[in-house]
Amino acid sequence: MKRLSRVMITTLAVIAFGTLFAPAARASCVTFDESQALWRLPAVSAQPLRYGPVARFIVNESTSDASIVGFWRVEFTADGDDTPFDSAYVQWHSDGTEIMNSYRDPRTQSFCLGVWKKAGAFSYKLKHFAMSWDGAGNPVGPAEIIENVDLDQHADTFTGRFVITQYKMDGTTVLVSISGSLSGTRITAN
Repeated sequence: MKRLSRVMITTLAVIAFGTLFAPAARASCVTFDESQALWRLPAVSAQPLRYGPVARFIVNESTSDASIVGFWRVEFTADGDDTPFDSAYVQWHSDGTEIMNSYRDPRTQSFCLGVWKKAGAFSYKLKHFAMSWDGAGNPVGPAEIIENVDLDQHADTFTGRFVITQYKMDGTTVLVSISGSLSGTRITAN
């Protein structure tokens, strides 16, 4: 019994000592030092709460900052042809990046990654690349796609022009260049 008491007292002393003198450990991605904070919540206002819409999702015709950000179905039609030669699902992100999943055979490449910037009130410029492959699995080279699009004032469709340049593996020798028109329709959760 005496031995058990001594073991318990020693164990409790070690735990107490460790608790008092151990550095604070935090499992967090955020520091608590305000001078090094990665992000902060806004200060609480002393004003009374007002109830109403938190965000506005419908863009009206008078707005000048309609956004291209969102999920789109896009069709590409080459100059001199009336039939779209490619369709895609496209995601424009708020950080200026974009990803496109083309209807092309995935063995030849069906994904493009890109960057975009606003070029005017309703205008956007996009540049994205895909690595192209032939049907046998051999790399062809990078394909560069440049798009200039104009968003309608309701922010639910866009139209524009594109140029696709297919390069050889050296990234400079042009194999083919195709230009044409494109149109996009926003996909919503409803």
